Amino acid sequence: MTLKLYDTLTRKKREFTPIDADNVRLYVCGPTVYDFAHIGNARPIIVFDVLFRLLRHLYGEAHVTYVRNITDVDDKINDRAARDYPDLKLNEAIRRVTETTGKQFHADVLALGALPPTVEPRATEHLAEMRDIIERLVRGGFAYVAQEHVLFSPTAMDAARSNRLPRYGALANRSLDEMLAGARVDVAPYKRDPMDFVLWKPSKSGEPGWPSPAGIATLGRPGWHIECSAMSWKHLGEVFDIHGGGVDLVFPHHENEIAQSCSAFGHRQMANYWMHNGFLQVEAQKMSKSLGNFVTINELLTTDIFGGRSWPGATLRYAMLGAHYRQPIDWTLSGLREAHRVTQDWSAFVAKVQPGEVPAPALAALADDLNTPMMIAELHALRKAGRASELKAALGLLGIGPVADETAKLSEPQKLEVEARLTARNAARARKDWRESDRIRDELLAMGIALKDNRDGTTSWEAKR
Repeated sequence: MTLKLYDTLTRKKREFTPIDADNVRLYVCGPTVYDFAHIGNARPIIVFDVLFRLLRHLYGEAHVTYVRNITDVDDKINDRAARDYPDLKLNEAIRRVTETTGKQFHADVLALGALPPTVEPRATEHLAEMRDIIERLVRGGFAYVAQEHVLFSPTAMDAARSNRLPRYGALANRSLDEMLAGARVDVAPYKRDPMDFVLWKPSKSGEPGWPSPAGIATLGRPGWHIECSAMSWKHLGEVFDIHGGGVDLVFPHHENEIAQSCSAFGHRQMANYWMHNGFLQVEAQKMSKSLGNFVTINELLTTDIFGGRSWPGATLRYAMLGAHYRQPIDWTLSGLREAHRVTQDWSAFVAKVQPGEVPAPALAALADDLNTPMMIAELHALRKAGRASELKAALGLLGIGPVADETAKLSEPQKLEVEARLTARNAARARKDWRESDRIRDELLAMGIALKDNRDGTTSWEAKR
């Protein structure tokens, strides 16, 4: 079976040839853990989980390394920590936020049927690698120190490019002038050029900080782009097979990753294939809080905010895979209802059979640049033909499974603990202590317990994972 993937860099669908078939390597940009992930965040999680499953199917489970990072140092994390835990030192408050939101994220993506990545590195665990790359860039003349900042110079990269480095802007397919015209760049007096971007910056008073590179005496913290360069290098090497993420990351994030990594290590490329999923809209509108259509994965799984009911993870996953990953997707209630009807029917149809082999037409569809709509059409044909065991195998490759009753698996002591915490939360709500109410809700969610605040004032719960 030949796997073909669309490469954003070359703008072509290319036959996939791994650097080492015994260790196929995939890196995908993961979440910044400061709040519940929204449904748009679920798209790359699901898309690249399908790719991970397909690579394991083609090359063997032991021969694929999937790295999906967690960003745990960010201004949004700092802001929430200060807001939610004003009585704690900021570093302790940040730890509380990232632990809680990290557990929430893991619970949500598990409910969506996503396999855990092979490695899930945290940015704060890779400061040494970040400093190492920054030191290399400064020594090579690609970066410079100014007012306790370290900045990367795309102009210096292009000046040194010749045949050994890529052109800055190749991934976005734009020139420096075009990128400057279309970008929101930080204006700062210490920059030599407006397009220069931050590798390291000084920590403000009260912010978390670490020893700085390049001879800077004060404590500082990394820029966003250097984090992924460091984590991919640590776990996948200087050059690896596939780098993925949302289309919104092409510029500046992925463009800057390429610039940093290639300049530091002297390669023409950071990854041999670049894959990007398209945007998500809700009922034909851009999702935003101002429009009132902003919805999180957890809300879809546990509340009636979208369509008057909560939805199983398998339903959400099917709905997400109904559009080709590179195309925009319109998240609609009608589409979700149809996805629920289909997944419930398929789940019942395959419940009593063992999975067989994935049929060649279904596998060929998926191997054609993850053509999930074509594969789903093949699955409908399997259902119509009564081929339950083959349908079950194909559903496993897509990660669409049955919805289990997890509540029945809880022991009586576990159920009593949940009820005790629920009583405490109800008491907090009665005295309008919303912070304590939210804290208990988040603790229960981290335990895999989803709450539903009903319109009659009562609260119900169920185990979701």
